[in-house]
Amino acid sequence: MFRLGIDLGGTKIEGVVLDREGKILFRERIATEQEKGYEHILRRIHLLYGRMKEKIAGAPHALGIGTPGALSHKTGRLKNSNTAALNDRLCLKDLENILEHPAAVENDANCFAMAEAQAGAGKGKAFVFGVIMGTGCGGGLIYKGELLRGHQAIAGEWGHMVLDPQGPPCYCGARGCVETFISGGGLESLYRSRHGSQKPLKDILADYRNNKADARDFLREFFARFGQALANVINVLDPDIVVLGGGLSQIEELYGPGVEEVKARVFTDELLTPVVQNKLGDSAGVLGAAWIGI
Repeated sequence: MFRLGIDLGGTKIEGVVLDREGKILFRERIATEQEKGYEHILRRIHLLYGRMKEKIAGAPHALGIGTPGALSHKTGRLKNSNTAALNDRLCLKDLENILEHPAAVENDANCFAMAEAQAGAGKGKAFVFGVIMGTGCGGGLIYKGELLRGHQAIAGEWGHMVLDPQGPPCYCGARGCVETFISGGGLESLYRSRHGSQKPLKDILADYRNNKADARDFLREFFARFGQALANVINVLDPDIVVLGGGLSQIEELYGPGVEEVKARVFTDELLTPVVQNKLGDSAGVLGAAWIGI
């Protein structure tokens, strides 16, 4: 059976068609145009899906849709999405009505983890923890090719483990969540609160590499927080591999000083779990959506 995936983002909607061996047959991006409202976004999804079906001449296929945020168990509608027009609007029923096909809807971290497990850095590993470190922090768990959602569909949400109950407030209502310390947004907010000025993370990194004291101390703390957060996950789950994704995954020091901090904190005499950078880049979201399709 063919696998079709749609990655629904704030500025673009991407579609992919995979053949029975997982080879890409078709891939296209179109603008989301979210400023035109919810109904228009649904029409854009329908347009792209039609092009995807044409590629396989309407043959039987599985369909998966990935999006920032998640469907609420309480309301059945999307929550916590950066595509504002979809919050409290998008639901599985609307999608299936307009597409006339069953679909699986998963958040982007789960799609990332699935893609890296199937065709990326985690390929061949039984238990993969896929980590998103970008504006926020998310994660997904794949075991023997299956997505582990958990009883409340929050499995892998390491970004909202509390590292310090007296730490910075998080939008979730807690204080000191992992996300407030090691996401891109969290780091820039911490730097501003401590130094009284706004500085992009890339500039803080440049200062660190130039051995400037403020940046050196600040990023050493970042690596320590990263190490503690990831060690906590490894202590509980003991995955075969951890794959890092998102913008911060490109920070080369995470795989040096960062991993050393994990080693120092994990409950074992030798860290055997590889912590590696993703292989699929921004392709992971749409490929993962295809793999989770029904």
